[in-house]
Amino acid sequence: MVRKKIFITTLGILALYISFSFTYITPASIANIKAQQKGWISLFDGKTFNGWHSYGKTTVGKAWTIQDGAIYLHAANKKNYQTDGGGDIITNESFKNFHFKVDWKISKGGNSGILFFVQDNPTQYHETWNTGMEMQVLDNDGHPDGKIHKHRAGDLYDLIACSKETVKPVGEWNTAEIIADHGKLEFILNGTVVVKTTMWDDNWKNMIAHSKFKDMPGFGMFQEGHIALQDHGNDVWYKNIQIKLLP
Repeated sequence: MVRKKIFITTLGILALYISFSFTYITPASIANIKAQQKGWISLFDGKTFNGWHSYGKTTVGKAWTIQDGAIYLHAANKKNYQTDGGGDIITNESFKNFHFKVDWKISKGGNSGILFFVQDNPTQYHETWNTGMEMQVLDNDGHPDGKIHKHRAGDLYDLIACSKETVKPVGEWNTAEIIADHGKLEFILNGTVVVKTTMWDDNWKNMIAHSKFKDMPGFGMFQEGHIALQDHGNDVWYKNIQIKLLP
């Protein structure tokens, strides 16, 4: 009889353990475990701005909030082309060779961008885009930039247009990837390679010389820097932000 009680108790503990296991092992946590096993590092925990700050500051501006596990720019209060209490936010860490991935969603008529190799030096460079290149985030149909060649969603802004447009309609999530690997650069939008080029060679320098960045000596020349999410004065959302460091 005692053995039976012990056996029943053991079954109860096992059932409780299984119950708790299934309660806490969610699809999101499984995906995170798999990402870590493949070398992916999360840059956003879905709850805080740990690891981020506004460009030229030590904290994140109040216009940037967290909404349903995503970084959200509430751009109701305009200030020039940006937002009062906003400004671009950047990673605390800088990166050299990497594979970056993020999901983004833009508001109707909205404009934003993902910048990389940004130099965190506002004294010398007033804006993130004085040094960092940009993968455009845009409502192609609702924003004036959608009518400009090399300014559409997924483009290497003002330098290279997408080879194929794979952006989803306003209100839907897009998955963007940036691969910078020893000078080789690729943009992937929703699973399709849309931009492919080589940085820092003569062709690269020639592209910059014929772009809006031609009078910015630091633009596109740095081989390491921060990643930035742009405040262009419109509501925008970013989530599932992660990076894999390349050797």
